[in-house]
Amino acid sequence: MKQEYKLKMLESEIRKVLSEALMEMKDPNIDPMKSLITISRVEVSKDKRYADVYVSVLGDEAKRKDVVNYFEQKKGYFRTYVAKNIRMYTAPELRFKEDKGIEATVRIGQLLDSIKESQKGDDNK
Repeated sequence: MKQEYKLKMLESEIRKVLSEALMEMKDPNIDPMKSLITISRVEVSKDKRYADVYVSVLGDEAKRKDVVNYFEQKKGYFRTYVAKNIRMYTAPELRFKEDKGIEATVRIGQLLDSIKESQKGDDNK
């Protein structure tokens, strides 16, 4: 139980540090999109060698793929930033993945709204 708690705390800290790294990053390719990018969650393996970083991006499919690929290219920068800001024996290898959770939430909201609209239309008849 204690080990699991420590792992969750580490995941939370890595998420926070990666968000800071993103905001401090000075790259003209990513600057206009920083406000659309969220590091939604981090999952660290039990041996702390790997960290799956889930990134959500508001936009179309191509933009999301581009951002995840960009993060994969810059994973050295992010890993170095984590190593400098969190005391660990070794910084975990970061694996960036697209998080579709926010997109699914928005889609569910749209579906519920359309159901409400259709019910209002049926009530008026």
